[in-house]
Amino acid sequence: MAADIAEQPEVYATLLEPAHAGAIAQVAKVIAERRPQHVVFTARGTSDHAALYAAYLTEIRLGLPAGLASPSAITVFGARPDLSHALVIGVSQSGGSPDLAEVLRVARESGALTLAVTNNPESVLAQTAELSVDVVAGHERAVAATKTYTAELMALLMLIEGVRAGDGVLPADEHAALAKLPELATRTLADTTATDLAARYRFAARMVTTGRGYAYPSAREAALKLMETSYLPALAFSGADLLHGPLAMTDPDVPVLAMVGAGLGGQAMREVLARLDERRADVVAVGPEAVPGAKALLNVPAVDERYAPLLEILPLQQLALSLALARGEDPDAPRGLKKVTATL
Repeated sequence: MAADIAEQPEVYATLLEPAHAGAIAQVAKVIAERRPQHVVFTARGTSDHAALYAAYLTEIRLGLPAGLASPSAITVFGARPDLSHALVIGVSQSGGSPDLAEVLRVARESGALTLAVTNNPESVLAQTAELSVDVVAGHERAVAATKTYTAELMALLMLIEGVRAGDGVLPADEHAALAKLPELATRTLADTTATDLAARYRFAARMVTTGRGYAYPSAREAALKLMETSYLPALAFSGADLLHGPLAMTDPDVPVLAMVGAGLGGQAMREVLARLDERRADVVAVGPEAVPGAKALLNVPAVDERYAPLLEILPLQQLALSLALARGEDPDAPRGLKKVTATL
C-alpha cells in the first residue's frame, strides 16, 4: 500500500503525457459532438467515490444533470430505463464486476452513449462500452485502492474539461495547472503529519469524515480506507447532512476529519466547523491553512477546488495506512476482501 501511495505523482504525470492526454481528448470530443442531455454514472466501492466527484464536475462545469445509477434496479429487479439521451459512464479499477457491465449493456441497447473508465482496457466493462478511457495507473499491489482511485479522478477531470472545451483539448492554462499536480502531490506526500497522527488515534472507537462539494467524495473515500484497513467504523457525511442530525453523536472522543479547502466548498464548511467546535469535537482539518477549532492540520497546497480532491486524499491514505499498522493490522491484506469484487 505504501508503494502504491508513493506512485501517485508519477501516475498524474503519465496521464498528462501526449499519448494518454490525446486519447482522453478524442473520447471527450466524441461526447461533446453527441451532446448528451444528462449523465449517469455507475460504479462500486472506491470507484463510486470517483464517480461522485465526476458527477459534481458534470453538473458544475457542464451544466448537465448527473447522478449515480443503482445497478440492482437493472440486475436484480429487471428495470429497463430509457437512457436514449444519456451518457452512461461505468467507473471501475478492474472493469470486472458483472453488474456494472450489465448496466452499460442495457444502457447501450436503449440508445445511450456508453463509456468505461478503467485501469484494465481489456476488461469486460471496456469491451461492453462504446468508448473507453484507460487510467494507466499500472499494477496496484494492495487490496485497498489508492493510486487507481486518484488516477480515475484525474482521468475524469481531464475528460469533463475536454468535453467543456468542445474539441476535447484542454485549454493551455488548464493543462499548465494540471501539470503542477505531480510536484504538488510529491510535496504533500513528503509531509509526515498524517503518520504522526496515527499514534493519537490508535484507540479511537469510531471516526467521522466530512466535506462539501468536490470534497465530499474525499470524505467518503477516507472513511472507506479507514474501514478497509483498520476495521475502524468511519461515517462519512456531507457537511450539510452532518448538521441535519448526526452532529449529535460528535464529542471529544470522536475524531472528525474535515475537508476544508480554499474554494466555495471550504467556505461552506465554516458553519459546520463552528458547530463542531461547540461540541468540543476532536477536529483534524484537511486543507491549505489552519482553521479555528481544529486540533491538527493535514496540510494540502492551495489549488483550484476542482483539483483539491487529487491532493487532499493523499494524507488521508497515509493516515489509514499508518493507523492500520499502529493497530497491529495488515493494510495490504484486509480480512475478507479481494482485489476484484464481482457483484450482481
